Amino acid sequence: MITIPSGRVTLSDRRTRHSWAVDLAPYRLAAVPVTRAWYSEVTGAHPGEAEGKRLPVESVSWWEAVRFCNAVSRDRGLTPAYRLRSDERVEWDQSADGFRLPTEAEWEHACRAGTSGPRYAALDDIAWYRANSDGRVRVVGGKAPNAWGLHDTLGNVWDWCWDVYDPEVYGTYRVLRGGGWFDEHWSCRASARRRSHPTFRVDDVGFRVARSGA
Repeated sequence: MITIPSGRVTLSDRRTRHSWAVDLAPYRLAAVPVTRAWYSEVTGAHPGEAEGKRLPVESVSWWEAVRFCNAVSRDRGLTPAYRLRSDERVEWDQSADGFRLPTEAEWEHACRAGTSGPRYAALDDIAWYRANSDGRVRVVGGKAPNAWGLHDTLGNVWDWCWDVYDPEVYGTYRVLRGGGWFDEHWSCRASARRRSHPTFRVDDVGFRVARSGA
């Protein structure tokens, strides 16, 4: 886990042409997406068809990512961040010290690592995407990190975030960030937003974990 400094990030949505600023306290974020090895160790499950312990886990839903966070928290004696309700509602206990998904503001702030452009370096140096992935997911950490030591924020697999995308239009759809191995270059940008239903699973969507506090 890497400590991410406090700061302000301005998010934007191309569809609505709306932008908004978010102030962030320090937090911690995993340097790489959750791997297949870690996911199977915690859950006993082996989602997706790709094989390799150091590959990012994919074909996991938002709900499965949330449950993973709670399971890891319990294993390590931490307070789970999420309260899962029987009607498939979830509440985030922001006072909890356990593992959780990053908010999309946290994700973008960490991805940018103090930069302001669409990417923190040349895309081929930092990301696996359609032009260089050979049509498959790749081992985590294989491309150059950003200035704060984070790998694969762009490309390889999309990261689930905590946030609801636009409840008035898309209901419970959650935010995805970062682009994946199958995407064209324009989807692999720090500001790019995607959304999907929290039960959605596909082979270019994974997640990374966060914790509150420095």
